[in-house]
Amino acid sequence: MPTLVHNGKSFEVDEDGFLLKGDDFNQEWVDYVKGVEGIAEMTDEHVKVIDALQEYYKKNGIAPMVRILSKTTGFPLKRIYELFPSGPGKGACKMAGLPKPTGCV
Repeated sequence: MPTLVHNGKSFEVDEDGFLLKGDDFNQEWVDYVKGVEGIAEMTDEHVKVIDALQEYYKKNGIAPMVRILSKTTGFPLKRIYELFPSGPGKGACKMAGLPKPTGCV
């Protein structure tokens, strides 16, 4: 598997750049994905989405559908796309350290 290094930290990732081990999630990972996503600054809204994704994944073993994410965070889908330009699957789930969601292209 590919290894990605950012700020001196190594991360094992899949072919699409998603973390292989959720335990590797840390601030360096967030900083890396933030740069890839073109996010200038993390806000409380970003953190709320990431926390919601991680909590749902821990309980259910999968990423939530976008409707559930929207309902959980209280953000309309449009806002989630504004926060994560590549979308809730590619951007938000990747930043949250989740595996690549099914059906995510």
